[in-house]
Amino acid sequence: MTDVPVISPLDQARILSEALPHMQRYDEETIVIKYGGHAMGAEDTAKAFARDIVLLEQTAVNPVVVHGGGPQIAQMLKRLGIKSEFAAGLRITDAATIEIVEMVLAGSINKQLVGYINEAGGKAVGLCGKDGNMVSATKATRTMVDPDSRIEEVIDLGFVGEPEKVDLTLLNQLIGHELIPVLAPLATSASGQTFNVNADTFAGAVAGALRAKRLLLLTDVPGVLDQNKKLIPELSIKDARKLIADGTISGGMIPKVETCIYALEQGVEGVVILDGKVPHAVLLELFTNQGTGTLIHK
Repeated sequence: MTDVPVISPLDQARILSEALPHMQRYDEETIVIKYGGHAMGAEDTAKAFARDIVLLEQTAVNPVVVHGGGPQIAQMLKRLGIKSEFAAGLRITDAATIEIVEMVLAGSINKQLVGYINEAGGKAVGLCGKDGNMVSATKATRTMVDPDSRIEEVIDLGFVGEPEKVDLTLLNQLIGHELIPVLAPLATSASGQTFNVNADTFAGAVAGALRAKRLLLLTDVPGVLDQNKKLIPELSIKDARKLIADGTISGGMIPKVETCIYALEQGVEGVVILDGKVPHAVLLELFTNQGTGTLIHK
């Protein structure tokens, strides 16, 4: 086991003092943090994240947490013997699957994270987009080209939705009142149907509606990488679109970056894609000069 370095009381005080300008920058500001299923990791990692969220709230920052849960959903579906079908790299969410998705996201994961934050001294409130009609969604569709006919086909993903509208009535009752919203990415349609929403997309929609100071997307990669696989510390929207066009940004990073662009266009000041497995990643990004991921801005 690696020994924890001993820091003198003087060094501890110096570190706190150096964080002051960063704390002032985010004083009373709203920060939306998307905590990915892969980034959650082990219990001690999740508890350390929860402690950092409580620290943010104690320093007059207003954190809003949105969590994913893909790996946990997959585990539960496997345990129950429900086989998932995929198309265009996305899970098709049928009637049986959406029940499990809601149970895992709004149930076990949400309440576990709420418990960790409360254990650390915070006052977390676990919700999903269905509560208070917070997030309404429309059915999501994707297209893929049939490899034989080369014809583009529309894929029915089942109960997968895209955010259409965010109603801030409920969140505005919580933010700024020492309460920490913890949101599961579920939404409802106009007819009352439950939709599973991609957690990045959900966080981007909420951050945009709140005009958050920062949106942090915690994932399992360091950030946006260049063609030599080196981290790009900062990008403008224009730069990001160029990197998508030339193929530098590819695969699963494309929808993440597109979410960043959407949030920025809705009024978020800056979005950061960073590695949630780095200890205290949120504090490093917000309260030090170092930063840990890729900052995307206008």
